Amino acid sequence: MTAGAELVPYDAVVLAGGRSRRMGVPDKTRLPVGGVPLLDRVLAAIGSADRIVVVGARRPTCRPVSWTTEQPAGTGPMTALLAGVALVACDVTVVAAGDLPFLTAADVDVLRATLSREPDADGVVAVDGDGRRQWLCSAWRTESLRLLRAEPNAALRDVLGGLRVATLPVGSRSPWLDCDTAEDIRRAEEQLA
Repeated sequence: MTAGAELVPYDAVVLAGGRSRRMGVPDKTRLPVGGVPLLDRVLAAIGSADRIVVVGARRPTCRPVSWTTEQPAGTGPMTALLAGVALVACDVTVVAAGDLPFLTAADVDVLRATLSREPDADGVVAVDGDGRRQWLCSAWRTESLRLLRAEPNAALRDVLGGLRVATLPVGSRSPWLDCDTAEDIRRAEEQLA
């Protein structure tokens, strides 16, 4: 955590409703990395949230969460994000994918601290070593997210990119590394070994 940054309470929205097509399993968030299901790893990282909303089909988790799904079902991550935001109450919302095995509570705190130091920003987004914004590793002012509207299947980058966004370079560290394939799971296991 960055010194001197006051962290306000937050809620979290976790997107965990994808079809896992590239992984070839019904629900990749149940796959273990280091013996812990992917979704439970993310829930541990955001464990200090006042409320955690998981967007996707109900499944066993390591902690109580609120569940919702996008309507209509299967209309993409932006629709899912808006469904989750409808259930949060805090002024700050952390947004995460359900398949980030290396996301930590410290990463979440840095996102929140960066947002508190950027009063003119609607949100803060992690940026990987290749300069790509990782929209599903971010912190937002909830009121900014509530004002958004999106067509079904709209891309996160197209909708969220229209907001005032501060970036947080994470370089070679990989809290944003998502597991889309069996090879990603294997690499994640190797990094934990």
